[in-house]
Amino acid sequence: MTDDSASRYAAKPWLALLSDAQRAPVDPARTLVHALRRVVAETPDRTFLAYFDGRLTYREVDELSDSVAGHLAARGLERGDRVAILLQNSPHFVLALLGAWKAGAVVVPVNPMYKSGEVGHVLRDGEVAALICSDRAWQSYLRETAADSPVRIALTGCELDFQTRNDARVLSFERLPQADDTDDADDLTAVARAGHKAPQDRDLGPSDIALISYTSGTSGTPKGATNTHGNIMYNAERQRTGLELPDAPVYFALAPLFHITGMVCQLGACLDSAGTLVLAYRFEAGVVLDAFAEHGPHYTVGPSTAFMALAAHPAVTRDHFASFRMISSGGAPLPPALVEKFRAGFGPYIRNGYGLTECTAPCASVPPGLEAPVDPVSGTLAVGLPGPETVVRIVDDQGQEVPFGEQGEILVRGPQVVPGYWRRPDATAETFPDGELRTGDIGFMDAEGWLYVVDRKKDMINASGFKVWPREVEDVLYTHPAVREAAVVGVPDGYRGETVKAYISLRPGAETDPGALAEYCRERLAAYKYPRQVEILPDLPKTASGKILRRELRSRVNDG
Repeated sequence: MTDDSASRYAAKPWLALLSDAQRAPVDPARTLVHALRRVVAETPDRTFLAYFDGRLTYREVDELSDSVAGHLAARGLERGDRVAILLQNSPHFVLALLGAWKAGAVVVPVNPMYKSGEVGHVLRDGEVAALICSDRAWQSYLRETAADSPVRIALTGCELDFQTRNDARVLSFERLPQADDTDDADDLTAVARAGHKAPQDRDLGPSDIALISYTSGTSGTPKGATNTHGNIMYNAERQRTGLELPDAPVYFALAPLFHITGMVCQLGACLDSAGTLVLAYRFEAGVVLDAFAEHGPHYTVGPSTAFMALAAHPAVTRDHFASFRMISSGGAPLPPALVEKFRAGFGPYIRNGYGLTECTAPCASVPPGLEAPVDPVSGTLAVGLPGPETVVRIVDDQGQEVPFGEQGEILVRGPQVVPGYWRRPDATAETFPDGELRTGDIGFMDAEGWLYVVDRKKDMINASGFKVWPREVEDVLYTHPAVREAAVVGVPDGYRGETVKAYISLRPGAETDPGALAEYCRERLAAYKYPRQVEILPDLPKTASGKILRRELRSRVNDG
């Protein structure tokens, strides 16, 4: 840091806006396993997991995950070995995760939407020893993928277990025939119910790696961020102390648990709060709304696209959101227009947040009692305030700090920042110089400490020499009453070098045309910013965590 930083960013102006509880030091448990043991000792019969009509108490989860740990150890899994988990939001994921940690392993969460080649890269790069997945994925492609990898132990589960409702909207598959003794994978549910004892010499601490979380690979080959148990517990504890939820809160797992947001802000925070975590396999708007009505959750966090889908569902009412004390958005940009439309229609104010896999989910958020300001010049909604132990700096291309209000790259230092990438010293040195995370995001901070994210550095559009940030154009499009989703990319242009193209999906029943949308933007943006091309699609491509994939839209242009 420069001397100037000591009087600017390191002075942490945002501390004045935090409450006493939000500023207070935290003393988290060593790991989530230790947090689990604490709850089991105090309230063992409290419901931990709710999965449709199924319920598992903290005691049951502890015993079932003990058995998974004992089985893995008996099969030869050593302390520090990697265990890949490729599952949706079901109890199986939680049992596999806790069981792997109790066995002393490092967990590698894998997106269930990954294809064989993507999974194969993770298994080989992480030198994964054990794979835990659904039985259907194992039978269809993962057995073959695992055979070409270091995997030597496989457990498979059927997500119809631990419930009996079999909601056809998400659980529309049939149970596979029971595996016989010659099968090369063990049944996860049977293993969990077998009563094995967890090994006693595998205890992990805050500095041990908990997760190798592979990035989405938007620029090059995916890299594994090494989230430590200390990283996870710090952010989980900050969530517990900062959200002002009631005792034994009910969390709804809107974000997938394999994603760092779902892992930390839902599972981690819920366990640390001795709460109940409601699981619904995967996102389906009608199923989610029914779960809200059935379980009355106090908190959830998800991408803006999920809230757009919930708001557009024909059966949605204000009553579905009546139980919530707080709703947060993360993982995808949150347009200001959506915040106001959602509040007007359903009541809750959606609180913005900002983080990356490399900082173990949030490094800035909008605390209870405050609302994020909107920058009057760009119309950008602030993503929040950093935490008390976090320092966020904004620097120019030469690495020099810029004054408050000026744009530059966002850098983050704090207890949630990972030590680096798995076995990638060059990438670690480039992204984490002196332990500080270079995010690749462009943003600015105002004098009060509110952080604003403008866009990804690599997504900037150069139109005739003018910088165009897609987020600014998207935020304008979201104010149009017909627009449900919007994504803006740069496309080649013989005269301007690049020009702006917008991809749109429409709200149910809405009608408009590309020309009208382009004109709407032209009236509200500088001439070089408005989209010269607009294409309307039924849906925009997204990651499993709900983030719109601009790279796929750029590929669509190139392929076309």
